Amino acid sequence: MTTTSPHTGPEPAPGLPEPGACPAGLWDLGIRAVARARTWADASAHEPVPRTAELLSRILADPDGLEFTTRFVDDVVRPADLDVAGRALQRLAAGRTGFLPPALSAAMGMGGLASRLAPSAVAAIARRTFRELVGDLVVDATDRGLGPALARLRKGGNRLNVNLLGEAVLGEQEAGRRLADVADLVAREDVDYVSVKVSAVTGPHNPWGFEEVVAHGVEVLTPLYRLARDHGTFLNLDMEDYKDLDLTLAVFTAILDQEDLAGYEAGIVLQAYLPDSLAAMQRLQEWAAARVAAGGARIKVRVVKGANLAMETVDAQIHGWEMTTLPSKQATDTNYKRILDWAMTPERTRSIRLGVAGQNLFDIALAYEMRAERGLEDGDAVEFEMLSGMATGIQEVVRRDVGHLLLYVPVVSPAEFDVAIAYLVRRLEENAAPANFMSGVFDIATDEAVFTRERDRFLAALADVDPSAPLPTARRDQDRLAEQEAGLPPLDTEPRPFAATPDSDPSLAANRRWARQIAAAVPTSQRGVQAVASGAARLATAEAVDAAVELLRDSAPAWAGLGATERAAILNRVGDVLAVRRGELIEVAASEAGKTIDQADPEVSEAIDFCRHYAEMSLCLEDPDYLAGARFVPSRLTVVASPWNFPLAIPTGGVAAALATGSAVILKPAPPAKRCAAELVAAFHEAGVPQDVLMLAPIEDGEVSQHLVTHEGADRVILTGSYDTARLFRSWKPDMHLLGETSGKNAIIVTPSADPDLAVRDTVASAFAHAGQKCSASSLLILVGSAGRSERIARQLVDATASLRVAGPEHLDAQVGPVVVPDEPKALRGLTTLGAGEHWVLRPQHLGGGLWRPGIRAGVRPGSEYHLTEYFAPVLGVMRVDTLQEAIDAVNAVDYGLTSGLQTLDAEELALWLEQVEAGNLYVNRGITGAIVRRQPFGGWKRSAIGSTTKAGGPSYLLGLGDLVAGDRDGARAEGQAAPAVEGLYDAARHELSHEDLAFLRGALAADARAWDEAYGRAVDVTGLPCERNALRYRPGPAVVRAEAGTAPVDLVRVMAAAVLSGAPVRLSTDQPLSPGLGGALAGAGVEVVVEAPVVWQARLADLAASGELGVRVRLLGPRDQSAEARWDEASRITGGSPDVALYTGEVTACPHSELLPFLHEQSVSVTSHRFGTPFDIAEGLL
Repeated sequence: MTTTSPHTGPEPAPGLPEPGACPAGLWDLGIRAVARARTWADASAHEPVPRTAELLSRILADPDGLEFTTRFVDDVVRPADLDVAGRALQRLAAGRTGFLPPALSAAMGMGGLASRLAPSAVAAIARRTFRELVGDLVVDATDRGLGPALARLRKGGNRLNVNLLGEAVLGEQEAGRRLADVADLVAREDVDYVSVKVSAVTGPHNPWGFEEVVAHGVEVLTPLYRLARDHGTFLNLDMEDYKDLDLTLAVFTAILDQEDLAGYEAGIVLQAYLPDSLAAMQRLQEWAAARVAAGGARIKVRVVKGANLAMETVDAQIHGWEMTTLPSKQATDTNYKRILDWAMTPERTRSIRLGVAGQNLFDIALAYEMRAERGLEDGDAVEFEMLSGMATGIQEVVRRDVGHLLLYVPVVSPAEFDVAIAYLVRRLEENAAPANFMSGVFDIATDEAVFTRERDRFLAALADVDPSAPLPTARRDQDRLAEQEAGLPPLDTEPRPFAATPDSDPSLAANRRWARQIAAAVPTSQRGVQAVASGAARLATAEAVDAAVELLRDSAPAWAGLGATERAAILNRVGDVLAVRRGELIEVAASEAGKTIDQADPEVSEAIDFCRHYAEMSLCLEDPDYLAGARFVPSRLTVVASPWNFPLAIPTGGVAAALATGSAVILKPAPPAKRCAAELVAAFHEAGVPQDVLMLAPIEDGEVSQHLVTHEGADRVILTGSYDTARLFRSWKPDMHLLGETSGKNAIIVTPSADPDLAVRDTVASAFAHAGQKCSASSLLILVGSAGRSERIARQLVDATASLRVAGPEHLDAQVGPVVVPDEPKALRGLTTLGAGEHWVLRPQHLGGGLWRPGIRAGVRPGSEYHLTEYFAPVLGVMRVDTLQEAIDAVNAVDYGLTSGLQTLDAEELALWLEQVEAGNLYVNRGITGAIVRRQPFGGWKRSAIGSTTKAGGPSYLLGLGDLVAGDRDGARAEGQAAPAVEGLYDAARHELSHEDLAFLRGALAADARAWDEAYGRAVDVTGLPCERNALRYRPGPAVVRAEAGTAPVDLVRVMAAAVLSGAPVRLSTDQPLSPGLGGALAGAGVEVVVEAPVVWQARLADLAASGELGVRVRLLGPRDQSAEARWDEASRITGGSPDVALYTGEVTACPHSELLPFLHEQSVSVTSHRFGTPFDIAEGLL
């Protein structure tokens, strides 16, 4: 190791970077490395360049080259359906192809034309051509192709590190198949070096079950290591993801610690772009030195820079975590050199051989000079490794000096060539990205500017190497144990901008220790028991409920009187308390409601986010600009009836929202989640919410609970539960102000253009997490066309589902926990009873204790019970249709419209689906559960939403928890113009209104126009995540407006202007004929106007409520001396409290939010915008 002081030798040559902190000896090696790199580069100019490599280089040199090539790989080469590939080829051929070499450009043009006539044949030819182009990057793994390819690559003395690529390992069957295929490679006579990943042979697992996964990895890999030992084959344990670093190290050392493998030499990889890698190398050195001292074999560490930066970036962005990798390419290059400098000594290489892996000519030269300087060139202590098929000319000249190269050779069966896409995309990016050495590899010998650029980058990184500096530390330092021990942070009453709360990262050792403590406490947990008992005793009778309601209503004005700012500070403090008590909340959710830690931990994050989001949104309720002169009046008492399936997040959201508005709250949890609710209420009280403002009602369902939810003192009831429960509530009290998020029968559509492995992964996660007990869960998979005939999709789906670990939440490796209400009749029917034409592909199996192995039924028919029914159980039905339109029709045929998913890589398919699908939360190329506050506001359409509610965690939810009243009618700002769509209405009304009314109307229409431009008239993504679009958009929905006798003309015009601006199909029923001017203006805007006597209108409204029509919205207007509540009571009486009719009876105000929303359906759209980390904005121009 270099231990000399910073550079004190000769001054660097003019123009070179300064040596900085780099020791003199190491810097001098760098200067020699530059000279050697110059020699190698010059010599490489005389080496032949394969034609395919030259073509690929020319393509990638163009700014559009990488995009074209990756789309060709993904859209033409990947799909199993040749018709899909042919259509993609047409699209590519229609774009810019002038950067292609003339022969290829002409071929693309001819191919695009021919593909219209014979898409399958042309796509097959295009695929074959591309495989030839990248034939040295990814080698044919068949017996016929592999042997000759390996022999060719060995020419000149190269050794080969063979890595088998294959389908995504989604289950134990595929893991076993991959392990068997790797074993076949290990046993081949012409293979002596094989790489394998732990994740490739163990299948997906719950990352919190680290110890269990390590044990499983050791169990399945040990026989492979013994086979390799017996055949003299070197095994290298590879990794890509940061989350696999600790796992790979643990499996590697545990296997080699076994007595019969003590004499076997094997290898592992470390990635220099992870700051953790030098410390990992030092831990390995200590372990390996002890192993050698005990008579065991040394090991080898393959040092690479890291090739998964794009996906590490995606992982960090999605979760809100710190990046795991070093902050810059230069920092990575510095760490790479520092690791080599530390490890490449005679003493250390006696325990650990080094594999210097990389394509950078300067780094190879530095390692070469370092090896010679330190007396290691005569042995095998240092081996040089490069990628097969890349920079072949440089490889040849380097090989002549270093003796031999170890080439990394990915191999794949042609039948599974699509699985090489991720690898190829990374390699193509390396060739195209200007920051990477490979972007200039073909010009470095002939273009002095390229050589100088790469030399200066090399020396700048070397100058930062400081062996005496502290070890680089992990950038991701989240530590739930430390947070828990630190307790609450100092009180901060200042307003806080919202930022999503990151979930806990199981890749971090401290967090895993924290999780073990939680799991150990689950079986005997008593949290919340005493609070539930005392709370139930306190509210044991109807009289006790009356007293509680009176107390809370009396306390509400003082709470409201604090003002939004002070209430927001308290809610933010609630978020602080929940964060500190994260582990306790997970414990009680696991103990009482069967939540596994991977499901409960995000719930705590969501609960915190609800507090912070509603704290911020509450400030709008006192903002004159937001309200446009209106005034918000909170409910005095809100009852929150929360569910058992999300026992932490949903009750917190309801309680926090109501408190934010100034309302007092009673939380009535579902009986299976009373302890969770008790712990939450305690957190609110600890943070400063008065006990006479928030009360827990942990009572069983029955007469007392019915008395509570129907109490005249309960101004609002927030329900999260089934549609049947909402209907029951309204049958008890038709005029109940009920805001409900209810059932969902959700589907994922998979088209032939989809990535089959990712589609299966997302479907399984969406269907079976929390045993399918999510209103957002996917219980229906609709396969379109050839996707329905795909043997691969069917096999992967069954394998992934059958491999899920079913166990109680005290087992950290559990992936499917218990069914919380195991005797629920509908769930049991879904798990046991087939419909006509259906059959079990995987029969559910009851394991006892509420545990069920998930099931898959095929043959689900449109219109069948299974198609239309929400079962809330771990069962998935599969429907096959011929076209995407049929699939959309099947989705829309369901009474609910909560979540919906599409798996496609075809923008035209996405456009059709986005235009037609009827659901509140849409997800594209990702799972359909796990909505994040503000990022994906949550709430559905049709029977998935009850009342005048809006999306939880969205910008408008608080408006439904009180009333907007006109306030100062002069408060509406007149600045700005009305939207062009409503100018006709304004012109028609201006001669019929007073000056005062006209000023009010002008201000209201201007406010509408501003709100339309800023929010309602366009899709808004507040997150700005590069890897995922998250757009909130508003879709016009049919509505009826009724204007009773005595309605002020300005009120009618103001409401109809909002209706027209929304673009919704609207029917206006009036008691009196309109003026010709206004009637003509409305007719011109497409509004149907009918004049109906009150008795006729009432009959029509009753018929509408009884018709079964879904998502009916009615805006009711009347004289200003008639209260909104009177209109509500009368309309509720007429409709019988039907939950299918949303009534809007509030005062007419200038506020655009309250007046536009009755005519608009909120829709959250979340679209994955990358492919393996490479940007792929399939929704561009669509949102």
